[in-house]
Amino acid sequence: MKSIANKTINGFPFIRYERQTYPEAEVVKRSKAFYEWMNQRRTVRDFSNKPIPREVIDNLILTASTAPSGAHKQPWTFCIVSDPSIKKQIREAAEKEEHESYTNRMTDEWLNDLLPLQTDWQKPFLETAPYLIVVFKKSYDLSADGNKRTNYYVSESVGLACGFLLAAIHHAGLVALTHTPSPMNFLTKILNRPENEKPFLLIPVGYPANETFVPNLKRKPLDEVAVYY
Repeated sequence: MKSIANKTINGFPFIRYERQTYPEAEVVKRSKAFYEWMNQRRTVRDFSNKPIPREVIDNLILTASTAPSGAHKQPWTFCIVSDPSIKKQIREAAEKEEHESYTNRMTDEWLNDLLPLQTDWQKPFLETAPYLIVVFKKSYDLSADGNKRTNYYVSESVGLACGFLLAAIHHAGLVALTHTPSPMNFLTKILNRPENEKPFLLIPVGYPANETFVPNLKRKPLDEVAVYY
């Protein structure tokens, strides 16, 4: 893609957007190949502790940050945790909340829906995975003088960034888990995040363990998820 700064609209600079286009047959081929690749993505709970180069994590975060956002506010912060002592704190706090959820908070219907996944309150992967990416959404920004600056469509924007992040992780040959212990306020405290940031998602990232099993689940077919008009 080649971009050339060549236009001003109402005082704001715009660049020409150019990228390669493909014949129709190639578009079909590329769209199918990407679907087939992404359809191999699975949530994994058995991680290896094999190290990952820091540059890889940097690239994953940069990719996530290419996601669209309301008014281009980019209302996200990615906290990357590799320190074993901090990972231990996060695991202990997460398991405390998860134990309470599995024991007292979840309905019978919820627990039954989780049975095919065979999950429980124990989360050893929070210490095993070499990196934890904790995604925070920024409810608002703070200007240099301390005034609040509104962010727009925050949850939608951060959700899109997380989708890009998961795709980038899979593309890199790594695995991930979208973990949402509830409530997640302990992450704000452990990582000492400011009041304008709220925890959104906790994502362990790494290689799969040498022997890893995942539930034999099937995704909904096209006619159950798409309606053409």
